[in-house]
Amino acid sequence: MLFRQLFDSESSTYTYLVGDASTRQAVLIDPVLEQVERDLKLVGELGLVLSHVFDTHVHADHVTASGTLRERTRCQVVAGAGGAECADLQVRHGDTVHVGPCAFQVLATPGHTDDSVSYLLGDRVFTGDALMVRGNGRTDFQNGSAGQLYDSITRVLFQLPDATLVYPGHDYHGHTSTSIGEEKRHNPRLAGKSREEFIRVMAGLNLPRPRKIDVAVPANRACGRTQPSEA
Repeated sequence: MLFRQLFDSESSTYTYLVGDASTRQAVLIDPVLEQVERDLKLVGELGLVLSHVFDTHVHADHVTASGTLRERTRCQVVAGAGGAECADLQVRHGDTVHVGPCAFQVLATPGHTDDSVSYLLGDRVFTGDALMVRGNGRTDFQNGSAGQLYDSITRVLFQLPDATLVYPGHDYHGHTSTSIGEEKRHNPRLAGKSREEFIRVMAGLNLPRPRKIDVAVPANRACGRTQPSEA
């Protein structure tokens, strides 16, 4: 398996490239529109063919590159049910998506948004904005729910083996990854916290409105395209 972690500095978004060395099929997870050329160049340099794009949810802080990549490569766009209707495949908890021999298991992890999903591949899980390094996604817009997110993390993600590597959708403090065991022990919002305590913590964050939300959300519901594609 070929694996690369890429970063968009404006939105602090991680994009992940996973490819199979034998079939050359590859997937980009949570690609950013402004990084299309960088990502396609890397796919080509590694001798891969982009067969899929996965979005973990309808993002509010950046515009997804999924629609543009589909136009450029004819890849399939995969997203959680209830999110982007333009996705080729809307997935639900327990579904499996194959990229070559790589089998990604879909985990429904709503709470940050109501369409949030994570993708489990062997010993690693791509959690989007559900679970981050010593943190988690906010829950105050897009049908977010702190209680639902607590359940998604504790009843779904924290049920994975402690050694499972966690690759988040964002990081703002210089971290690149973590593990399920680490977050159980050290995540300040979750370790030793009850559901009610977590809800109180999230209610008190008072975070500023995402700068790009008015542009990003409608665009991302259309796979990052503001106009229907003629391709």
